[in-house]
Amino acid sequence: MVSSEGLNSSQPPKQYGVTKPISMLGPTDADMQRSRELEKFLSDDGLYESKEEAAKREEVLGRIGQIVKDWVKQLTRLRGYTDQMVEDANAVIFTFGSYRLGVHGPGADIDTLCVGPSYINREEDFFFVLHNMLSEMEEVTELQPVPDAHVPVMKFKFDGISIDLLYASISLLVVPDDLDISDVSVLYDVDEPTVRSLNGCRVADQILKLVPNVEHFRTTLRCLKLWAKRRGVYSNVTGFLGGVNWAILVARVCQLYPKAIPSMLVSRFFRVYTQWRWPNPVMLCPIEEDELGFSVWDPRKNPRDRTHHMPIITPAYPCMNSSYNVSTSTLRVMMEQFQHGNKICEEIELNKSQWSTLFEPHLFFESYKNYLQVDIVAADVDDLRSWKGWVESRLRQLTLMIERDTYGKLQCHPYPHEYVDNSKPCAHCAFFMGLQRKQGEIIQEGQQFDIRGTVDEFRHSINMYMFWKPGMEIYVSHVRRKQIPSYVFPDGYRRPRHPRVSSQQPSDKPSYEDGGASRVGSGERGLKRKRDPDEANVKNDMPDKRCSISPQRRDSISPEIISHKFGGTSACLAFSEGNEMCEVDKKMFCPDDVEGGCTSNSSVITSLSSDIGSCEDIGNESVAGSSKGNNGSADGSVEGSNNVVSSQSDSGDADSLCHLENVCRDGSGVFQDGLREEFEPNAAVVDGVDAEAVQKPVLRLSLTSTA
Repeated sequence: MVSSEGLNSSQPPKQYGVTKPISMLGPTDADMQRSRELEKFLSDDGLYESKEEAAKREEVLGRIGQIVKDWVKQLTRLRGYTDQMVEDANAVIFTFGSYRLGVHGPGADIDTLCVGPSYINREEDFFFVLHNMLSEMEEVTELQPVPDAHVPVMKFKFDGISIDLLYASISLLVVPDDLDISDVSVLYDVDEPTVRSLNGCRVADQILKLVPNVEHFRTTLRCLKLWAKRRGVYSNVTGFLGGVNWAILVARVCQLYPKAIPSMLVSRFFRVYTQWRWPNPVMLCPIEEDELGFSVWDPRKNPRDRTHHMPIITPAYPCMNSSYNVSTSTLRVMMEQFQHGNKICEEIELNKSQWSTLFEPHLFFESYKNYLQVDIVAADVDDLRSWKGWVESRLRQLTLMIERDTYGKLQCHPYPHEYVDNSKPCAHCAFFMGLQRKQGEIIQEGQQFDIRGTVDEFRHSINMYMFWKPGMEIYVSHVRRKQIPSYVFPDGYRRPRHPRVSSQQPSDKPSYEDGGASRVGSGERGLKRKRDPDEANVKNDMPDKRCSISPQRRDSISPEIISHKFGGTSACLAFSEGNEMCEVDKKMFCPDDVEGGCTSNSSVITSLSSDIGSCEDIGNESVAGSSKGNNGSADGSVEGSNNVVSSQSDSGDADSLCHLENVCRDGSGVFQDGLREEFEPNAAVVDGVDAEAVQKPVLRLSLTSTA
C-alpha cells in the first residue's frame, strides 16, 4: 500500500527530486486491480528467482569475498609488510546494478565491486595475480578479463553464477569491513577508472534513497526492463539504455507521482517520456560540485556534454551522463517505442487491452526493407566470446559514422540481439541493423549515400583489437528483408505476414528527429500502404517497374540494388532510391556464411519493390501511436495534452509536463530546478556525431552482397 510518511498537519510532504510532484493522488480501486494483474503477469513470466537460487547467490558472494581477502593478504605478505599488516589486510565486496537494486531475475549476473587497499593495483595485481588465482579454481569458468573497457572488468561464472567483478583501490592501507562507500572520502586521491568503478555502487545506493516507495519502484523497474528487452531497446553498448539508465528514468517518475502504485507508474512512465523535451536532462537530485575537482556533467563548461542527445544524470558525485552512448538514430527508435507503449497503456486504462499486449516482442525483421548483417566468426566458442564482445562494443561507432557521413539522412536501427547459425562449422553469431532514409527528406538530383569509406573506417577500428587470433573474422553484408536468414526467426522459418488493417490511416504529423514528436514503430499494427514485394508476384531479376496501389511520390520511388564490377574482385554494392544511392564495398566470402550462398561478381540489377525507409512502407509499421493528436513541435516539445487519457489522479499532467525538467540557468549560469528558460534543444547536436567517438586505424573485414 502507499506510504503515508510525512502527511501530518505540521509538516508538508517530503519533496523528492528537483521539482514538485505532478500529482499527489493515490490509486483508485481500478488502479489497484491493474497492479495486481501486472504483478501476476510478471510472476507468471518468470521474473522472480526462487529461494534456492537466491540462497546460492548469497553463498557465491560469500566465497568470492573470502577469495579476495586471501588474495590481498597474500600480496601483503609478498611485499614484505609486517605480520600485523598481513593480519589486518582486507578487501570488501559490494554489489551494484540490478542485484543491489533488488530487480534481478533468474540467471542474471551479479555486478560486484572489490574495494582494496592503496598498495594493491588494478593493472598487475587484479588482472594478473587474481586472474591467475581464479583460473586455477574449478568452480570458475568462462573467465574473461576486459582491462581496456571504460570501466575495467573481469567477467566469469562462479559455480554457474555469472559475475562481473570490478576493482577499486582506495587511499587507505586497511579497508574496514564497514566501509561507507557513499561517503565522498572514498574518492580521495584515486584515478578516473577507479571513480567510475566506485560510481556504480554509489549510484545504486542513492537511487534507493531518492524514491518515495522502494517496493513500488522495484516492481515498476522490473516491468520496464522486461518491456525494453522485448521491444529491443535494452542495451547500453549498442546505443540504447542499460540497467542504470532505466532505473533513473523510473525513479524520476516515482518522484513525480509519489503516491502512485506500479500500474499507474508504468502508464505515467510512457506519458512523461513521450513528452520529454530532450536534450533536457533527467535528474534525481541537483548536480553538486565538490572540492575534489572531478569533472561533472555540465554542458556550459564541457563542449562534449553539449553533444549528448538523451542526458540521464547519475545522482552520486561526480554526476555523469549515464546515457552518453545514445545517438540520434537510437533516440529516434526509443521515442517511437515510448509512443507505442503510451498507446497500449491508454488502451489498458480503458480496459481495451491487457498487460500482455504491452510486452509483445518488436517485429524488427518486419520493420525495414533493408538491413546490414554483421557476421562474427571465430575458431572456437572461447575466442568468439571475446571477439564478439569487442565487435559489439564497436557497432555503435558504425551507427555514428553512418549518421555523420550521410549528415543524418540515412538512419540506422541497430538491434541489440545476437543470432546464431548452428549450421556453421565454426563458432558464429550475427547482428543486424535496419536501414531507412530519414523521413521528410527532399531528394536532390544526383544525391547519393556512399558509405564505402564509412564501412572501411569501421573495419580499421575493429582492427585495433589487441587480442586478435587466427580465425577471428567479421563479414558485413547488405540484405533485403526477404533475404533475412531463417535462423533469426524463433521457429527457424519466417511466419506468414499478418494482413494489414486497412482502416488505419497515416498520420499527418511531422516525423521525429532530434527530440521531436515521433512516428511509432509498431510491427503489430499495420496500415494501408503500397503492395509489399513479399506478397506481390514480382520477378526479382527484372528491373521493370512494379504496379502500385497508391500514387508514386517523388520521395517514394522504388530503390534498386545495383552491383557493378570494380577491377575483378572488388565491387560496389549500392541500394538506391530514385537518384539517391547508398554504397558499400563488396568482397566475397565463403558460401556457407550467407544463406543462399555468395553473390557472383557479374553485373546484376535487381528491382526492389519499396523505398528504403518511407514509413508507410516499413513492414507492418503504423504511424503515430495515437490518432488523438499530440502536436509535435520542431524542437521536440509537445503542445497540448489531447493525446493523453486523463484520469482523476492526474488532471493537469500535461501542463505540468510542459514545464517539467526544463533545467535552466539564471544570469550567472547556475542550474535551477524551476522553469525560467529552456535548454536550447539544438545545442546538443554538433555535426551529428561526437568528434572523439570515431577512431581511424587497419584489418580483416570482408564486405559482401547477398543481393
